[in-house]
Amino acid sequence: MNSIFKVFIFNLLLLPSLILAQDQETIVKNIMDETYNNSQLEQLAFELLDEIGPRLVGSPQMQQAHDWAVDKFKSWNISAENQQYGEWRAWERGITHIDMVSPRVKSIEGMQLAWSAATPKKGITAEAIILPENISDSLSFANWLPNVKGKLVLTSMPQPTGRPDYNWEEFATPESFEKMKKERDEQTTAWNDNIRKTGYTSRTLDAALEDAGAAGIVQSYWSRAFGANKIFSSRTKNIPTVDISLEDYGSVYRLALNGKKPTLRIYAESKDLGTAPTFNTIARIEGTEKPDEYIILSAHFDSWDGGTGATDNGTGSITMMEIARILKKHYPNPKRTIIVGLWGSEEQGLNGSRSFVHDNPKIVEGVQAVFNQDNGTGRVVSLGGQGFLNSYDYLTRWMQPVTEDIKKHIETNFPGSPAGGGSDYASFLAAGAPAFSMSSLSWSYWNYTWHTNLDTYDKIVFDDLKNNVALIAIMTYMASEDPEKSSRERAVLPLNRRTGEPMEWPTPRDGNRKGGF
Repeated sequence: MNSIFKVFIFNLLLLPSLILAQDQETIVKNIMDETYNNSQLEQLAFELLDEIGPRLVGSPQMQQAHDWAVDKFKSWNISAENQQYGEWRAWERGITHIDMVSPRVKSIEGMQLAWSAATPKKGITAEAIILPENISDSLSFANWLPNVKGKLVLTSMPQPTGRPDYNWEEFATPESFEKMKKERDEQTTAWNDNIRKTGYTSRTLDAALEDAGAAGIVQSYWSRAFGANKIFSSRTKNIPTVDISLEDYGSVYRLALNGKKPTLRIYAESKDLGTAPTFNTIARIEGTEKPDEYIILSAHFDSWDGGTGATDNGTGSITMMEIARILKKHYPNPKRTIIVGLWGSEEQGLNGSRSFVHDNPKIVEGVQAVFNQDNGTGRVVSLGGQGFLNSYDYLTRWMQPVTEDIKKHIETNFPGSPAGGGSDYASFLAAGAPAFSMSSLSWSYWNYTWHTNLDTYDKIVFDDLKNNVALIAIMTYMASEDPEKSSRERAVLPLNRRTGEPMEWPTPRDGNRKGGF
């Protein structure tokens, strides 16, 4: 065989790998270009957050969001549908307006809690009272309870400061900062002990006050950040529960404590709509060679409704939608099927994703990878192996083409250990599927936006979201092209720090199919 022919044969054998490398380079380049030069994230955020708003499970806005997502996917030539998995108490928020009318007039910053009862059409005007400060036992509290009849009851501890700790740490003397924290801890302990002596817990007290004839419940769940309160659900059935800002609450509380008998007027409009179906929005780009193996782009679609659910989890949802759009445009024929799962009712216990896992064992069996995002607006900075022994091999292989300016921010932990909850990837992990949290930089998420009234469009950092789109889109492409199926071999789990016993793999659970009642 002459040397020219040998070179010809060598090049012929090398050609497929060269073509493959060129294809990979082209697709990655196109993904990057589309991500940064033709991003649709801002428009998606506007439509989801400003036009539709918060997405409380069972609300008309949640249904509107599901329908919007299906239409959006179809406009990109991606098949999509809303898959019902259960039903929930249907409720719609209306206007809340709160004023102090005595001993002076002031409009109060606040809102009713989710699933709160409405006030009568003319509202409620009533004196605001505080709980007894030194309850001796449950009998003495039972004897006091008739005092709440016709009153608005303040049930939260008044905060000694509205400044977050970082602000004290920056400006106070060390002695003053430590003194404040010590006094706050003592006040909190005394408050909790006082509640315990009522014979009720913080979860059962509101119902007891309602049964005793209270006109409404007033609380303030401060999030330890300027202007931020966490907004959850009411625990009363027929009287309204409102949350008001820290200083408005503190002012009313001090007036009541000093015998000034503050009077509040509350208008709270809401509608109890009976029962509503609950859905997951599922979109699919069908695989061409291994259609029964799957990469799942995962994000929960529902939110609490104090703000508009921007960083929890509007950002995760639009990130996964944008990835699907880009892949459909530049990688329309993936080897494996790509599924986008926008889950319902994550906030009440991963109900949408748990139901999907329970109802779709064949899909779970065929999972190549689940990429989930659910913790704010920051760039991805952490990726763990979730207890899969060989996760390092395939995750780093899939990250290889990602540009260094994205990868350099990411810390990895292999093999790691499986999460038992927290977000929807845990639903898949419990069933043994390789599922990974794309954990983001905080941007003060836990204090300022997690379940608060400040979780709004203005908190989104679109540059970081674009980095996440590029990262996950490239990893999805690489996972789809990988000739190997990802290993599910589990590592030996470390000891539980609390019990000293070996950790156990989480157990699968079905979702709540009928909730909120």
